[in-house]
Amino acid sequence: MSIRVGAARVRALVRTLVGLFVLAGAVTGCAGGGDDRPRVVVTTNILGDITREIVGDEAGVSVLMKPNADPHSFGLSAVQAAELENADLVVHNGLGLEENVARHVEAARASGVATFAAGEAADPLTFRTGDEGGPADEAGEPDPHFWTDPDRVRKVAGLIADQVVEHVEGVDEKAVRANAERYDAQLADLTAWMERSFAAVPEDRRALVTNHHVFGYLADRFGFRVIGAVVPSGTTLASPSSSDLRSLTRAMEQAGVRTVFADSSQPTRLAQVLRQEMGGDVDVVPLYSESLTEKGKGAGTYLEMMRANTSAMAEGLTGA
Repeated sequence: MSIRVGAARVRALVRTLVGLFVLAGAVTGCAGGGDDRPRVVVTTNILGDITREIVGDEAGVSVLMKPNADPHSFGLSAVQAAELENADLVVHNGLGLEENVARHVEAARASGVATFAAGEAADPLTFRTGDEGGPADEAGEPDPHFWTDPDRVRKVAGLIADQVVEHVEGVDEKAVRANAERYDAQLADLTAWMERSFAAVPEDRRALVTNHHVFGYLADRFGFRVIGAVVPSGTTLASPSSSDLRSLTRAMEQAGVRTVFADSSQPTRLAQVLRQEMGGDVDVVPLYSESLTEKGKGAGTYLEMMRANTSAMAEGLTGA
């Protein structure tokens, strides 16, 4: 018990020192100087927005990933790594998403910090890459992009509330639970609105091609087929081969698909290559799939991102 108290005191001291000596903005989302409240550190900005909705004013929330960043490739500064190891709770996606941050999360866990892997708690799917959108290969890799299914986000949000109440000392449990209940209602409204929006997409057009495999959960939840991806992987760090492009081109032609949805956090170069492969008659529609934007730039919150994506997908697939 004495060791645990000592660790808590050390974390409080580090938070105070960071507030006093680190320039404002050195840690994305970190509160201003002198803030010695308990702290929750979140790796990705999508999870950061969800966590802030639940925590409210009960604790400080630091988000490591900047707006418009790629979760597969962003890294940490020394100050951010120190924040992780001195947090009261770390919320991360897991399932291989934050490829350059995983070792820092593991170091925080090894030092006694409570960590929560949201993706692992969201009933993860494996990649759906078949041209008929059939059941996922059980031997495949887990898909980390669970947030494209708002029902899974509802589950994760409730679990984050549990983690905050259990591991972050000094929070008002009633306030955290009330925040979680309010946000759960907003997520339920989002799901219902998405169902109505996608209902306008004809059955023969409910097929998705993206820059890389990112919408498997959305397809599973709302009845779409995943035809394929320009990058046949769950990470943007992979590259397509010429045979990959030929296979995808054939699958698109067989399915009658002429629309590619490209991640807004990545250049559309790969999608443009596919456009050339198919003779130029391909629509490339950008989506906010893996990162939020700055406030007021189209996808400043998770709810805003999902509504923007749903509208773009429905319009792109119906030709509206």
